[in-house]
Amino acid sequence: MAYLLQQLANAVPLAALYAALAFGYAIGFGVTRRADISYGALYAFSGQLLLLFTDFGYNRMFLVLPAAIAFGGALAAVYTVGAGLFIGRTIMQPLAKKSPNTVIVAALGMVIVLGETARLASNARSIWLPPLMSRSIVFWDDGAFKVALTQLQLLNIGLMAAIVLCGAAIMRYTSWGRIWRAVTDDALAAELCGASAGRVFLVAYGASTLIATLCGILSTSYYGTMDFSVGLLFGLKVLMIAAAGGYSDPLKSAGGAALVGVAETLWGAYGPLMWREMVIFSALVLVLVLSRRERAIP
Repeated sequence: MAYLLQQLANAVPLAALYAALAFGYAIGFGVTRRADISYGALYAFSGQLLLLFTDFGYNRMFLVLPAAIAFGGALAAVYTVGAGLFIGRTIMQPLAKKSPNTVIVAALGMVIVLGETARLASNARSIWLPPLMSRSIVFWDDGAFKVALTQLQLLNIGLMAAIVLCGAAIMRYTSWGRIWRAVTDDALAAELCGASAGRVFLVAYGASTLIATLCGILSTSYYGTMDFSVGLLFGLKVLMIAAAGGYSDPLKSAGGAALVGVAETLWGAYGPLMWREMVIFSALVLVLVLSRRERAIP
């Protein structure tokens, strides 16, 4: 029983990460209407820049570790959000208007560019952060087994949950959320009613990038590193896990992604680890097939 409780506790940080990533992806998907795997690359890029700039601040500027991490996080956020806005404005927006299917090809190109940029900037070194806020908080103790999470895990859960809840409140209760829904339903009709579909595209893509950036920084601070190959893997994974709750509503997409995070953790605890990714992806493909609507995306 205690082992199951620990696995459920372990599932919460991953579920929170998947939920936040899926929420941001759904916002961007609403305006592109095409699979965009560059989202995962931006997530990985922010984590890689956090490591690179933290290493520079600590070893070259001789900052104390907390200041070096703050320095790395700030620059990682600036560079990644800037890169996302540049990609959205100069690449994705023009392609989405003229030939939407080319967005998929352009996204693959962005995955390669971002991954190689980070790899070359760090000279292909694997940089690791020291363990941060690693003191365990015990929730249940039967004398033989303790169910616990670390302080950093709890902090990440709280921050990622706040991202989703604040984003959901903005989408539901503000005029921008209503305009976003109008543009995603019918951009031309929204334009005729006075909304600027182009501005909504850029704001949505920027918001999506910001969420990916924050998730990349938070997860890298917990795992300690970010591999150069993660961009493509997470791009595909986020695309699939966001579909578990449907792309039409970011909050539902986040809920479906959280369930995937729980299922993935439980499979890792009780099933063969080498089959985990195949089983999860196969289940997501099955969900997509069963929930497919006979309507072409314009």
